[in-house]
Amino acid sequence: MPNVARCRSRIKVLFWDGSGLWLCVKRLEKGRFSWPAVEEGMARVNLRAEELTLLLGGIELERTRAKEWWRREGK
Repeated sequence: MPNVARCRSRIKVLFWDGSGLWLCVKRLEKGRFSWPAVEEGMARVNLRAEELTLLLGGIELERTRAKEWWRREGK
């Protein structure tokens, strides 16, 4: 559950590892995180691990798209 400061230069992530919570914090010296749009009335955004990695790497999520992967269906 990431939390971003108003200036968008800091991000906090709570991670449950099964035995307790980890608090991970990252602060940018320059620039801002390009946080995805939040629907009105929602207080949080759910991200997949891949999306969080892109966000922390400075890639804008709104300019990317997921690749359509073909998978064989099980019998």
